Amino acid sequence: MLTATVCYGLSGLALLLAAFQGFRRRGRSAVRWLGLALLPAGLYLTGLVPVGRTIGHELAHWARELVLDPRVWTGIGLLAGGVLLLLLSGLGRSKAAPPAPKQQRPAAQPGAAQPGLAQPGAAPKAVAPAPPAGNDLGDFSDIEDILRKRGI
Repeated sequence: MLTATVCYGLSGLALLLAAFQGFRRRGRSAVRWLGLALLPAGLYLTGLVPVGRTIGHELAHWARELVLDPRVWTGIGLLAGGVLLLLLSGLGRSKAAPPAPKQQRPAAQPGAAQPGLAQPGAAPKAVAPAPPAGNDLGDFSDIEDILRKRGI
């Protein structure tokens, strides 16, 4: 009896709010409140309120057992240890090829200017046009042109 009173009371309150929004000429809001007004009465008439109460009780029981039962915490520890071992065993494998050794750049001479830095009072150097690239470079000709423009 109390459940029916609460559900119908909530539906009535939502109907009042829908009417208030309708008088204020807010149609979309009035329709939204009308839709909400139908939910509590519908849940009660279909018998879903006791089902929701049972589900809530069972979830609370499960949560209480999760927190207080040492057997559950042992299971959580075993799961965490298994996942950790699986992750650690996969770290040593690498499908990628080993990286190629880096080419060493020649050491800069003390009096020479760095390629990207301008010296005060020095005129900027004109970059020599690149010779036409043959078939020997293939797809790397664009990259070579960019590097040549930067003085690398």
